[in-house]
Parts: sequence; C-alpha cells; structure tokens
Amino acid sequence: MSTSSSAMWRFFQTPKGLLIIVLVILVAATAPHEGIRRIAPGLAAAVAAAGAIDLLILRKMHEEWEFPSGAVLTGLIVAMILTPQEPWYVGACTSAIAIASKYIARTRSANIFNPAALALVATFYIFNTGQSWWGALPEITPWALLLLAATGIFITDRVNKFPLALVFLGVYFGLFTLTTYVSEPGKVAEVFRAPDLHATLFFAFFILTDPPTSPVRYPDQIVCAALVALVSFGIFQWLGAAYYLLAGVLVGNVWEAWHRWYLFSRRRVAPEAT
Repeated sequence: MSTSSSAMWRFFQTPKGLLIIVLVILVAATAPHEGIRRIAPGLAAAVAAAGAIDLLILRKMHEEWEFPSGAVLTGLIVAMILTPQEPWYVGACTSAIAIASKYIARTRSANIFNPAALALVATFYIFNTGQSWWGALPEITPWALLLLAATGIFITDRVNKFPLALVFLGVYFGLFTLTTYVSEPGKVAEVFRAPDLHATLFFAFFILTDPPTSPVRYPDQIVCAALVALVSFGIFQWLGAAYYLLAGVLVGNVWEAWHRWYLFSRRRVAPEAT
C-alpha cells in the first residue's frame, strides 16, 4: 500500500473520517427521494465553500496543504439541514460564516460554537432560510429511522459521547411528554413524529456530540445535555423558532467554553497559591 493510500486509510478510521462516510451514506440514502438534481447545487456549494476557505486558512497557518476534513463535515451538515429549495449561494454563505466562526470565536484550545449551528441560526435571519433536515431521512421509508439510529449510535460511541446524547434525548422527550399532560397534546405532537423526530436524533448524534465544542468528562456531559434539552424545549414552547435545537446547542457550547475556562483558571491559580 502506498504512503498516500495508507494515510487515507488511517484518516477514514478516525472519528472525522468515519463521520464523513456516515453522512455520505445518509445523503446517498435520501438523494433519490429528494431528487439528486435538486439537492446537488446546495450540497456542492456548501461543501466547496467550506472546504476552500478552510484549505486556504490552514495553508496560511501551518504553511502546508492539509485536507480540510472539519470544513467538509460542516458543509455537509449545513446542506443536510437547509431545505433543498434554497438557492445554492445560501448554502455557500452559511458554510463561509461557519468556517469564519471557528477562527473568530475560539478559546486557546478550540472554537467555542458548533460552526454549522451558529451559521444556520445566523443565516436564518439574513436569508430567512428554511430548515427541512432532509439529511436525517424524514420523508422516505419509516425503516430509514433504523439507519439513522444505527449510524448515529456508531458515531456517538466512537467519540465517547453516549451520556451526552442519551441524557439529552431523555430530558428533551421527557419534558415534551410531561407537557402533553398539562396542556394541549396537539401543540407538541409534532416532536414525536417525522420530520421533527428525525431532526432530533440527527441533532443528538451528529451535532450535539461535536468533540471540539462538547464536554469530555461524563458528569459534564450530563449537565450540558440537560441544559441543551431545557433551552431547546423552552425556545420551542415560547418562541416557536425553527432553530430551537440549534439555539440549544449554542447555549451548551457557551456553558462548555466557560467551564473549560473555569477549570483552566483554577489549575493556574492553584500552583501560584502554593
């Protein structure tokens, strides 16, 4: 096996490489139903814009060419959430904002916000975008839910974020279930069926668990998951904004960034006090 082939094989065994494979599988599964000619422009524009911008930034920073794997993932997620009816430039602009946010809003160790989530919320106001989450397979055979769950569980296990995903899902659906007993059930029924159910699973497995912006330690994952679920539930109930899941994870990102800073400050102060 050549050096380049060996390096590629190793890459596709990493969480980023595996996630790219998984997302491509999901795109391939839903593309015939959505229409390849309909989703291709937005998908290509989102991935190309993200990849090109990050490629140049990485070249400038490291003085060598690197494959922008994180940007490719961001572009895929952006395109899989936006409605296919959006003009191609909306996906490109959303991806561009996402990549820019990685380098503007960051701490010493990592970016603060999930890039795709932040950009999708931003362009919701800039372009009044629609979000269909078509990449979560909501409108094809019900059996597609098994594919979504299987691939999501696989990735969540590889990045060691099971408490984060499971606690979020438990608190999130628990809150909506309780709501059906104290108010009109029809007002929240949509979260238990497609496309909202598929969107929630996609969110929990592929967005919430983003390694750079989510907690590592299990206790921290539990706290963050509960916070994201509460915020998402609150925004759905009181604002009804289409981006309620994405707004929830952004609040979780802020909490995690603050928590990392707090722990870092304590570790720095302890030796000085000694």
